[in-house]
Amino acid sequence: MTRRIVIFTDDPGWHGRQLKRAFARRGYAADYLSLTDCRVDLGQASGVAIPGFGHALPDGVFVRGIPGGTLEQVTLRLDFLHLLPKLGVPVYNPVRAIEKSVDKAMTSLLLHRAGIPTPPTWVTESESHARALLMREIALGHHLVLKPLFGSQGKGLMRLASPADLPPGEAYQGVYYLQRYIGGEAGTWEDYRILVAGGKSRAAMTRKGTSWINNVAQGAACRPAPADPELSRLAEDAVRALDMEYAGVDLMRDPEGRLCVLEVNSIPAWRGLQSVVQDNIAALLVNDFLDRHVIGESREQCA
Repeated sequence: MTRRIVIFTDDPGWHGRQLKRAFARRGYAADYLSLTDCRVDLGQASGVAIPGFGHALPDGVFVRGIPGGTLEQVTLRLDFLHLLPKLGVPVYNPVRAIEKSVDKAMTSLLLHRAGIPTPPTWVTESESHARALLMREIALGHHLVLKPLFGSQGKGLMRLASPADLPPGEAYQGVYYLQRYIGGEAGTWEDYRILVAGGKSRAAMTRKGTSWINNVAQGAACRPAPADPELSRLAEDAVRALDMEYAGVDLMRDPEGRLCVLEVNSIPAWRGLQSVVQDNIAALLVNDFLDRHVIGESREQCA
């Protein structure tokens, strides 16, 4: 019987192809599907209809993207990811991990509660409160970074150095996520991306930006990261705090040289990281998923 995995994505691209080949090497056929293609169908025993599977279910699901939409649409798409594990279909990353990391406010709260160093952060719906925070930080000699609450790849980031820089709330969906800027000045822009899987740091790089935004999608150059146990430890602690199976963790040193966790990504890109490490990252992730969740779970069910 053919073993089948679903890769949920709306744009397979390079990452999807890498994963499909890695699954094939392990004897699994991988199908690209969008969560928008799934349906609730109580005429089926599972209650879920997944295109191409009839009354069957996949052996596992690898999430590479959740399409945006209305609150109702996104809720329905997440419903499928919540239900599949209850039907015995492992999901990588689990949907609760994705929900926590997509919401930057929740990520910051969980990192803070776990005692993991992260820059001072404020999240508010009040424009007047946001302006007062900005004025206070400027008076203390700091800039703030404004980020979309839901966002990735450095899109929508603004560095605020004056009260006049603060945009109206509707430009950021009515929520101000403000984080103290701790990076360097021109010529010293850099941070780190650490890939953690199965609780261990597996690959790392330094990203050197052409601006203060160090994302690869924004033109940052990728370099091998220095051997630093503290980088690995902090990244692993951050992933543990958010209860993730794997993640891309972004870290930066503050002006005093202390490492801080900036973000934890539950659906990370790794094309830049792959360019500076020898291990096949897609194979690493596929092996972690299959060995710990798909095959391991099957053995437990047979025992």
